[in-house]
Amino acid sequence: MLASIIAVLGAGEVAGLSTRTGAPVSGRFVGPLAGVMCAVFALGLSVGPSPRTEMLPLVVLAIVVAAGVLTLASSPPDASVLARAATAIMAPLYVGLPLGAIARVRVLHGAEVVSVLAVLVIASDSAQYFVGRALGRRKLAPLISPAKTMEGAIGGVMAAAIVGATLGVRWVPGLTVGSGVLLGALVGAFGIVGDLFESLLKRGAGVKDSSSLIPGHGGVLDRIDSWLFAGPVYFMFLRYLS
Repeated sequence: MLASIIAVLGAGEVAGLSTRTGAPVSGRFVGPLAGVMCAVFALGLSVGPSPRTEMLPLVVLAIVVAAGVLTLASSPPDASVLARAATAIMAPLYVGLPLGAIARVRVLHGAEVVSVLAVLVIASDSAQYFVGRALGRRKLAPLISPAKTMEGAIGGVMAAAIVGATLGVRWVPGLTVGSGVLLGALVGAFGIVGDLFESLLKRGAGVKDSSSLIPGHGGVLDRIDSWLFAGPVYFMFLRYLS
């Protein structure tokens, strides 16, 4: 599954960023766990006789225990222990769960509904760039991402809201114009937050890109940062509000 492969690569990049901060975590550990978590979420796997138990909570618990064991066995106690343990838990959750949620939307609702998410994110990113270039005056988060402006962010949220009210209404069953506006605005806003969060991780690690995997474009995380926050919001909206 493509989402699981991306999860493996993305979590590995989180491990690489952690290593640059002096709190090394094995990408060979967090990457496969992120891939498994993504697949379990996407497929809605369960275990046991009827009534069956969802596997996802079991996988999360296993990751917490495994992260503790790995941290205990990896090196003697030092100032990086807490950061290493936290990253070993956070990396699979940060990448695996959101990608699993997006893949779950594909399983439950089909490719067209996932395409709406893609268009929302792309429209928001594009509007942020062009509105920011044309009208941007006030910095949104100067210490994290100096190029982002408040005007660009507003333009991005508005563009996503328009897409939600037009394309979303046509392709997402049960979506009204009003709920389409709300969905688009939420996806646009949280996509911006996701972008800033990944930039924060890179700033903390002192790097420009999460990796050099994609020549000229950075790493996997640099391509999916907005999706990692926008995707869960999209999934929850479709499940609980539409």
